[in-house]
Amino acid sequence: MTVRVKRTFEFDAPGEDVWEFIADPAKRAGAISVVDRFDVAADGRHATWHLELPIPLVSSTVKVETEDVTVEEPTHVKFIGRSRVMRVTGEHTIEETDSGCRLVNEFVVDGRLPGVETFFERNLDRELDNLEAALRRELEATA
Repeated sequence: MTVRVKRTFEFDAPGEDVWEFIADPAKRAGAISVVDRFDVAADGRHATWHLELPIPLVSSTVKVETEDVTVEEPTHVKFIGRSRVMRVTGEHTIEETDSGCRLVNEFVVDGRLPGVETFFERNLDRELDNLEAALRRELEATA
């Protein structure tokens, strides 16, 4: 089973400010609650996430190797993460609006172990809430 989620956030901020957050692999990873820790490579396009997934067949952290495969500054970033338990694809697209910008987020999670899809099916919306909250905090701090 594949889990797909698409959510849109509206901001009263310029797209360039949203880009500063969403194009940063460390900021994206830091907003996700199941990311226990992460390391970003010197090239800024690769990162390793260590996930703590509360599912029965996973008793330790899961290492997910991520790569920003498309970066179209200042409007679009797409990443792919691969691990032994799942593959995740995330896309973030910034669209200008009359009052600021809109951020369109699309995630696809393909589980390779039982329970992975179920976990993300139940929790991916909450993780997107976390991403939105972190981004709003960042925008308020820089305003």
